[in-house]
Amino acid sequence: MDILIGLVILGVIILVHEWGHFIIARLFGVRVDVFSIGFGPRLFGFKRGATDWRISALPLGGYVRMAGQDITDIDSGDQKPTGAPDELMSKTRWQRALISFAGPAVNLIFPILLLGTYFLISGEPYPAYFDQPVTIVGVSAQSTSGLQVGDKVTSINGVKNPTWRDANKVLEQAAVGSMLKVQVTAPDGVTRDANIPYKTGSDDHTFGFAPIAPKVLQVLPGKPASVAGMKDGDLIRSVDGKPVEYWDQFVAAVHNSQGQPMHLEITRKGKPVSLTVTPVIGAAQSGDKVYQIGIGPDVPLASKSLGFVGAFKAGFIQTANFVIETVGVVYKLVTGGVSVRDLQSVVGISRAAGEAVNFGPSATILFMALISVNLGVLNLLPIPILDGGHITLLALEGLRRRDFSIAFKERLIQVGLVFLLVLIVYVTYNDVARIFTRHS
Repeated sequence: MDILIGLVILGVIILVHEWGHFIIARLFGVRVDVFSIGFGPRLFGFKRGATDWRISALPLGGYVRMAGQDITDIDSGDQKPTGAPDELMSKTRWQRALISFAGPAVNLIFPILLLGTYFLISGEPYPAYFDQPVTIVGVSAQSTSGLQVGDKVTSINGVKNPTWRDANKVLEQAAVGSMLKVQVTAPDGVTRDANIPYKTGSDDHTFGFAPIAPKVLQVLPGKPASVAGMKDGDLIRSVDGKPVEYWDQFVAAVHNSQGQPMHLEITRKGKPVSLTVTPVIGAAQSGDKVYQIGIGPDVPLASKSLGFVGAFKAGFIQTANFVIETVGVVYKLVTGGVSVRDLQSVVGISRAAGEAVNFGPSATILFMALISVNLGVLNLLPIPILDGGHITLLALEGLRRRDFSIAFKERLIQVGLVFLLVLIVYVTYNDVARIFTRHS
């Protein structure tokens, strides 16, 4: 079922991508012979005008075949350009570059519209604790803030009686290394001022642990928690005999584990369960290498109503954050900060899609937006066979004022195709291996 759901979601995102190519091609007067979701043999479809709209056998992408494509293109078919005015190769290089750019561009615009519409109808979801005043419920052993459990924060950089939302806004605007001017009131009523250094990092809890219960929502297949038998809904009670009350407290314990086995006491459906899990090194969102076990928190959500402008502004901001995160992951892949083993294939994405659907419409829409952004950004990479590769090649041909030879472009496309096929096989193997590890 997860595979089916994943293919449907991927099909929608690919449809959006190829529609971008299609609409700009038609705008420039290029005849489109085939609009296909998937590669390989045609399964079914219909023909309207000059275009054969089809579903093909291999659901690993899709393509738009335009009349008179460069014969070195992987989806060009066997029809060589004839020089007719409605053929792709009869258009200028900048027009062909725009046609290639249109697919990724629509993938980056689609999430804004999707999220904006959802926020307009249902409101913008956010962690429910954001509405609570900032009270220190726990601090990590690495904390240098001087804050104590029970302290109530009454001012942060001039913001009086801040909520957790206010605190997060201040941190978003603060420069790394700056000092936060904080006023707190202790449980005995004594008020004091403090200058707290702001730094980023996986274990930096500027105002202590967030008031989130240590309840598990997402257990990633093949990761240590899954292998140990942890399940969604588990409530973590203690680690190596030490009580755990908050999610960040548990995360800090994992990060400080040094990879040693951790003995957990959890509550599952009202019954006590004991587990032993061994953390492994992985990359956190910050890029730091930390010990992880592969789970996520169950954070209660609330929502706030937004007007038309506010909803689409929020959609734009969320999409921009997804773009920044995706570019960051690509950079870390190139520099070694993230391993290729952490990538997911159609198999892994399908499983994630099924889980997102189970979590509700908010998670499903966020997942679709994230996948669309990923497809848009990755297709702009200057890799032969991808849209970014086509754009780069056209730009180079423009600079040299003549086309590269067909033999050169064929070799380039072959290299890109082999690279992507090897990557797909490797990532798919890792996904399947994670599934077998989980079930074994």
